[in-house]
Amino acid sequence: MPTKHLRPSDLRAAAALATQATHGIAGMTEAVHQSVLGAMGAQAAAPGRTRGLTGYVYRAVHGVTALLGKGMQSGFARLEPLLETLVDAPPDTPQREAVLAALNGVLGDRLADDHNPLATPMTLRAQRRTLSLRPGMTVDGATDKIMLFTHGLCMNDLQWQQRPGPDGAPGSDPWQALAVPLGYTPVYLRYNSGRHISQNGRELAALLAQLLQHWPVAVRELTVVAHSMGGLVVRSAVDIAQGQAQHWPSRLKNIFFLGTPHHGAPLERAGNGIDLLLGSSSFSAPLAKLGQLRSAGITDLRYGFTADADWLGRDRFRRQPDQRQPMPLPAGVACHAIAATTGTRRSLLAERLLGDGLVPLRSALGQHDDPARSLAFRPQDQAIAYRTSHIQLLSDPEVVRTVGAWLTRSGPVTRSTPPDSR
Repeated sequence: MPTKHLRPSDLRAAAALATQATHGIAGMTEAVHQSVLGAMGAQAAAPGRTRGLTGYVYRAVHGVTALLGKGMQSGFARLEPLLETLVDAPPDTPQREAVLAALNGVLGDRLADDHNPLATPMTLRAQRRTLSLRPGMTVDGATDKIMLFTHGLCMNDLQWQQRPGPDGAPGSDPWQALAVPLGYTPVYLRYNSGRHISQNGRELAALLAQLLQHWPVAVRELTVVAHSMGGLVVRSAVDIAQGQAQHWPSRLKNIFFLGTPHHGAPLERAGNGIDLLLGSSSFSAPLAKLGQLRSAGITDLRYGFTADADWLGRDRFRRQPDQRQPMPLPAGVACHAIAATTGTRRSLLAERLLGDGLVPLRSALGQHDDPARSLAFRPQDQAIAYRTSHIQLLSDPEVVRTVGAWLTRSGPVTRSTPPDSR
């Protein structure tokens, strides 16, 4: 990352990551070493641990690494206030925020647990600034209708913009062009997509309660546009809020799901298969830890976990059947699903197997072989974007027009069994 995007706190964050990486590499090296020795009949001090002089060397590496890591953390923590007074903090840039979003998507749960400065806190933003969510909160041009945008894995709120302007200036935002003429005030969620989806859902439920409480005018309507994982976070938030009898779901009128993996994504299931393959041999088993660096948010995408009960008390890297608790779409809310496929209307194979490159059509449309898990989107509340990738859903003009048409359409919200795309 170029120096113009760096902050004083990044030194401490990088030192923490480097320390963790050194511990991890040393641990995997020792485990492989012990696997080789074990094949020759040598006994292990503990699973994956060597004995004698070899074990002493590895323990020394871990000890020195820990000592240096603590020293760097302490030193950089003392330097931060001085550096912040000597150097003007550069403004946030789309490039920096994109790198941090990707890092949080892959390692965000570890960053949060270690209180690493690079961990992204959950915030609600409007007009490119974080909202205070306190009494007296001001939002220029605030209306009584809010349109909330929630991003997906490894992304951030700035990526709803279609194209960045020159020198990183804000780009055009087709969603704002849709929302404002219809009387909505756009609000954007930024969150650490590496945490469990249900953890982010619980925090979002609490933030939305504060948002509606302190919004400058009484909120009459809340509409959500959710991309990818963001749709699962929203479903989790609504379920948690309703379970706690929070007030804001009564203002929720529409949810638009764009490429949301309601029943999971094949790539994460493939990653779980690689874990099992590596773990099948004593020589390759230590390398399985590399695949297990992926975050809790990513492993939640195996089947589309939205509740604590889906993952609590379970080894998230062990292959197991789909044991999710069914979570239907919220009653009384107009829920719409837009799926994408990179194929054409006549390419049934692409529709069935490829989807948008990340999420299959059936998952994005909420369809499941188990009727209890199938989400009842009405036929008129579903659409398929052809020749469109997962990321293109964020700014595709036809997708924006489809959402606009749904917003201006009136009618009662009733559930029906969705058509099968097979």
